[in-house]
Amino acid sequence: MRDEMKLVKPSVEYLDSYLGYLRRGVDPIRFVESSSPLINEIEEISNDVTKFFKQTFNITGGGEPLKMDDGTFVERLPSITWWLWDGEFCGRIQFRWQHNTVELPPYCLGHIGYGVVPWKRNKGYAKKALQLMLNEIKYCGLPYVELTTDVENEGSQKVILNCGGQLIGEFEKLPSNGGGKGKRFRIYF
Repeated sequence: MRDEMKLVKPSVEYLDSYLGYLRRGVDPIRFVESSSPLINEIEEISNDVTKFFKQTFNITGGGEPLKMDDGTFVERLPSITWWLWDGEFCGRIQFRWQHNTVELPPYCLGHIGYGVVPWKRNKGYAKKALQLMLNEIKYCGLPYVELTTDVENEGSQKVILNCGGQLIGEFEKLPSNGGGKGKRFRIYF
């Protein structure tokens, strides 16, 4: 029997499960099946696991630039990443921000991004992870957080709405984010 889903700080204790997920060939950003295991990320972790963990809790920002979908590189924002854990890795959630402003640069699709691995979906994990993250950051000083989804991602939209999100409108994603239409939501504190 699995444990109840909780958020855990990425650490060596949970790394084997995360690496196992990567070896299954699942894209770590979109949580969709890929044609082959994600060797690059596995190699990066093998080469410098300390650097990998440092990037998951990067409250100052900076460091190596972040590679976008179109191959361009952008400044790394301050961010905190938690893994979803129910006895094994089942997803992740990240909070990103800029110091002293609620605004985000155009290449950042929202303050919070999350994903659940395909074989753990429809168990309420995304909703619980978002609720836990909102509770974790409610005193961060922001009046609200923004989240975005693809227009067709009704599951994620439902999660956001069930956590108090309000639809702000549709927008066109930049090519660096894969292009296409998106929906923007806000959750007020």
